[in-house]
Amino acid sequence: MGSASILPKVRLQEFLEEDPALTRLIYEYLVWATVWLIFGTLVGLLVSIKLSVPDFLPYEWLSFGRLRQIHTNTVFWGFLSPAMVALALYVVPRTSRARLHSFTLARIALWLWNFVVAAGAVTLALGYSNGNQEFREYIWPLAIPFASGLLLHVYNFYQTIAARRIREIYISNWYILAAALWTAVLYTIGYLPWWQYNLGQTVIQGYFMHMGVGMWFTPFVVGLTYYFLPKFLNRPIYSYALGVLGFWTQMIFYSLIGTHHYIYSPVAWWLQTTAIVFSVGMLVPVWAGTGNFLLTMSGKWDTIRRSYSLPFIVVGVIFYGLASTQGTIESFRSANVLWHFTNFTVGHAHAAMYGFVAFLVWGGIYGLLPRLTHREPSIWAVGVHFWFALLGLLIMLFALSVGGTVQGLSWIAKQPFIDSVVKMAPYWLWRSVGGLLMVASHFVFAYNVWRMRPVGVPRDAAARVTAEVAA
Repeated sequence: MGSASILPKVRLQEFLEEDPALTRLIYEYLVWATVWLIFGTLVGLLVSIKLSVPDFLPYEWLSFGRLRQIHTNTVFWGFLSPAMVALALYVVPRTSRARLHSFTLARIALWLWNFVVAAGAVTLALGYSNGNQEFREYIWPLAIPFASGLLLHVYNFYQTIAARRIREIYISNWYILAAALWTAVLYTIGYLPWWQYNLGQTVIQGYFMHMGVGMWFTPFVVGLTYYFLPKFLNRPIYSYALGVLGFWTQMIFYSLIGTHHYIYSPVAWWLQTTAIVFSVGMLVPVWAGTGNFLLTMSGKWDTIRRSYSLPFIVVGVIFYGLASTQGTIESFRSANVLWHFTNFTVGHAHAAMYGFVAFLVWGGIYGLLPRLTHREPSIWAVGVHFWFALLGLLIMLFALSVGGTVQGLSWIAKQPFIDSVVKMAPYWLWRSVGGLLMVASHFVFAYNVWRMRPVGVPRDAAARVTAEVAA
């Protein structure tokens, strides 16, 4: 396969003369995010293999239940979170026309998070967890340094925005700062002990796992896209008003939809209904954002075709609309009867976190990092990363969606549970095939991150940047 096998891409014509210290800080975040991406998804691949070959590596610390917790938490808190923050370390100061408040605080926060993810992987492998509480399995002593790192980011972003040299606060900073503030509240509620009993624990669990996705990852990465998409297209966002509409309706509707994970449970019926109604309301911010981004792209498809970063953003935007709409559909009681607790919901989670969040993050990285370091990735390798990741995801989604539907129909027919396991076997195999392609793409991405490493900035450029910041 040669470079001619992919569409011709235009190399960058624009490079940024940014503070070299900030470039190094951003790159440091991205290196660690890449390390945790490879580790976390290798664990995920092992988890998928164990569904097809349960006796593979039959060790207690490599059991399915422990590995699954390591996989999800590592990808959430080790890869996606630091990668988003890395991009925000550029976007927040740039849109505020101010220097990042504190490089030291940002670096301390990174190492706090690295410690938590590493220690979390060890403790979960040893069987120490916070119980059956998805995405918050880290034991409470590890929640403290994670929350501390998060608060350092809140303070750092807030102080940077407060020191802005323009009157307006750009829409990206609304989303980014709100995401950090909401998650600080979320983490506090999720780990306070006095309501973690009986149905109270169930309601808080629904709140935590859905708010983690919807009030941390979603607004954060949407905020980044409000900067990077117009930047890379060299045109203004289609509608600032749609961005504001999406922001406020996201804040209103998302906070009450977690209970739609517990339809037909002993949780109060009115609370279930409230979650369904607010899930429908989520169509407003989702399609305000998706429509805004697609309309911004309108007429620029040749630019997108010749870019190696924008195709990732296009896929991320499409999955934002589709995966979020799918979540609304799944909240209905009639859909819950068929799909709840099946592998269909596992596919939905991957569509949201991988198809939506990860692809938008990769688009931002491929667009920003070469401009900062003046070193471009291998265009051929970017194409391999894109197609392996996308094809692998589509294979996985098809297998889990069809298999999950078969699984649900088997339960509705009141067939023996083992029958649904047997029927899922070929779909789990295809899930592993898709996962293998995805993991392979991550090694290619790691190669590109290495290719884009900073190797020094000319002294006169560094001095020029320092003078501009001081002016």
